[in-house]
Amino acid sequence: MRLRSTRYVKYWCAYRFVWIPNRGDILVGSIAEYTREVLRGVAEEIGCEVLALDVMPDHVHALLLCPPRLAPSYIANYLKGKSARLILKRFPELRARVGKLWSRSYFVATVGDVTADIVKQYIEEQWSKVEE
Repeated sequence: MRLRSTRYVKYWCAYRFVWIPNRGDILVGSIAEYTREVLRGVAEEIGCEVLALDVMPDHVHALLLCPPRLAPSYIANYLKGKSARLILKRFPELRARVGKLWSRSYFVATVGDVTADIVKQYIEEQWSKVEE
């Protein structure tokens, strides 16, 4: 794991996002390829690094490393909003089939190289290390 930096912050803020289109298995063929391309570009536009990205026929998985100034809700909404505009512009026939491209819901989870239990133990043991 290589930490990322801004002027004042060292960070490793990785998030896993999953979301679905409004209607069934529409992310196939050239639509899926273009969706992958668009999502990479949109993520990079806001300063997120794409660690993994997969577009399945009925959902999208994205693993992103993002600056800590960006809230996960902002990232998800920006990715979904901007990508929907670009995808529907490129494939206008989709609008007739699905209306809005993405469902309003999404899943997000933090991803790291240590578990919550390890961090909790580290915090709880700090005073014992000072006393030694």
